[in-house]
Amino acid sequence: MAKREFPSSDSKISTSRRALLRGLTIAPVAASAIASPWSGALATLHQRYRDEPVTLARTKEGRSVSRFRYHKAERWMLALDADFLAAPRQPKEALHQAGFVCQQALCAYLLDVGFADAWNARHIKQDIAKALTYANACGFGHDCPDMARLAIVLSPYWKWGYHYDEWEEDRPRTGGFIPATIKPLVRALVDRVHDVTGHPRPKGCRLRPQEARS
Repeated sequence: MAKREFPSSDSKISTSRRALLRGLTIAPVAASAIASPWSGALATLHQRYRDEPVTLARTKEGRSVSRFRYHKAERWMLALDADFLAAPRQPKEALHQAGFVCQQALCAYLLDVGFADAWNARHIKQDIAKALTYANACGFGHDCPDMARLAIVLSPYWKWGYHYDEWEEDRPRTGGFIPATIKPLVRALVDRVHDVTGHPRPKGCRLRPQEARS
């Protein structure tokens, strides 16, 4: 599999992101008016997906819902780990559960940068690849080729909750992903949301070694 690339959270890009978010907290800004590089990227995505333009506005309520979604992703990630340790899992079961974790984590990020929850519900839904694309267009910085490929396989993740026993050709393709390769990719995505949003981990979630030492 391709090498994963995770930009440093203390890079110049991260600094610029924090400065922009401070501005969005003061006043709502239409996506078409946001300073480069977000404006062009968002305009392109709106045209590609035929979405209504999003208006970014950071609020205390949005930040609170963002934290709730991130915590939900962390707790389901714990359940994901526990289930795989307890018994072998089929790829489709792993993909369905992983899809939910990724949806919650990516929506947490989008909410944190000012996307409205209602906009996400209308336009993101269960499309993990789309959520990741929008997040990266707004400074998420998770340029991991393997995660991008997994996101395409996951989307929309509801399909992995169905049974396809009668017709082989109706079954969605796993892309070669198995539980052992799915878990680290999803874990890295959730960790990235934690790093860039600054949301504290929920109680009971184990810290990474570098966090425990800090």
